[in-house]
Amino acid sequence: MEHPEHVLISLEERHAENILTGTKHVELRRRAMHVKKGTVVWIYVKLPVGRVVGYAKVSEAHSLAPATLWRRFANVCGITRKEFFQYFDGVSKGFALGLHEPQRLAGSISLTELRQVSEGFQPPQFFTRIAPGSPLLQAIERKCA
Repeated sequence: MEHPEHVLISLEERHAENILTGTKHVELRRRAMHVKKGTVVWIYVKLPVGRVVGYAKVSEAHSLAPATLWRRFANVCGITRKEFFQYFDGVSKGFALGLHEPQRLAGSISLTELRQVSEGFQPPQFFTRIAPGSPLLQAIERKCA
């Protein structure tokens, strides 16, 4: 059996909460993330929270013109039309990462704890892959229910 890939993304608290409560089903990016269906997306909430709080799994990926993305995902992207088009201003194609099966961690893991298990750890600006069996992944997985 193939093990899923793991990635870590940094989000504002409101976007993380919307994913974990099931109202936001896509993560929008200005460029493609190149992740496979089934990848586990760990959610780090940016400072001042500074914690990994949960995860979701990749259901699909879409690279489309912003207007097409808006038509398809307006009701599940968690932002207003104005925010959406401001974010995608100047790009011909945007990216929507479909997410499903969101789970909140039983206990979040702080930036300090992440740095204790992974020297020099910095929250990703875009996203970062997490190596299977790495101390970082083990520390995060220990917080699962």
